[in-house]
Amino acid sequence: MIDSKLYTLLAVVEFNSYTHAAEHLSLTQPAVTQHIKQLEKELNIKIFNRVGNEIKPTNEGNIVIRYARRIIALYQNMEQSIIDEQRNIRRFTVGITHTAESNAVAEVLGKYSAKNPGTSITIITDSISNLYDMLKNYEVDLAVVEGKMQDDSINSLLLDTDSLVLVVSNNHPLAKKSMVTINELKKQPLILRRPSSGTRNLFTAHLESNNMSLDEFNVILEVDNIATIKDLIRRDIGVSILSRSVCLNELKKGKITVLPIENLSMIREINVLYHNDFKHVDILKNIMKEYSKVIKFYAS
Repeated sequence: MIDSKLYTLLAVVEFNSYTHAAEHLSLTQPAVTQHIKQLEKELNIKIFNRVGNEIKPTNEGNIVIRYARRIIALYQNMEQSIIDEQRNIRRFTVGITHTAESNAVAEVLGKYSAKNPGTSITIITDSISNLYDMLKNYEVDLAVVEGKMQDDSINSLLLDTDSLVLVVSNNHPLAKKSMVTINELKKQPLILRRPSSGTRNLFTAHLESNNMSLDEFNVILEVDNIATIKDLIRRDIGVSILSRSVCLNELKKGKITVLPIENLSMIREINVLYHNDFKHVDILKNIMKEYSKVIKFYAS
């Protein structure tokens, strides 16, 4: 059994309030306070500091929170695995970035699950940094991300390589060109992903490596949803820097145009990350095969 004090701890973190945590857990506020004090006494640390009206974890508190999440996730996985074994079901959770959600990955996972009765896949979409945390905490079994994770306990499998490109409408004057220059790009109304996205960070990093800044460009909108960005592009609201992989469907149907940017070769890996003790390596091999089929379809 999981120590109930760990659930109390995570509730305080989630609600940033002892009172709201107590309401959520159907406990009294003194009981919540006592749980936190007991944890602090057992571990000989202080978990929270109060800063104004907010509760801030200490450095040691963040460690406890991280491991509490991991402990609870592992226990829940154990319970679910026992049930799945009894029912002959293979269930796993895949974390993907917003970019991966918009390219072939979600389609591949759906097709694999449909072709393999008894397999159940849950897809969670989040930022790369959050997916890293969820993978380390065993909250997801696999993570499909752009790049790798520096952790000896995590394995990586190269799924594909991707590149960032300029995306414009078919009616845009640049659509007739074979490539675009930086100076031409600076004149365009630019729609970008939010600063937390890997796509945005890679673009910014390449600009900086060429002694340029994003401030030199005409950024008119920041949008997190890739489908919305592509819709705005088709409506000639602006142009954008996106992964080529998220444009495969539109490219096959001839709905948009993508262009390389001169002197900006923005290539990155798409990797599947998983723990060393992940038991279903055969699933990984089959997902790779399914991915190759889907990519060939879009490339044809």
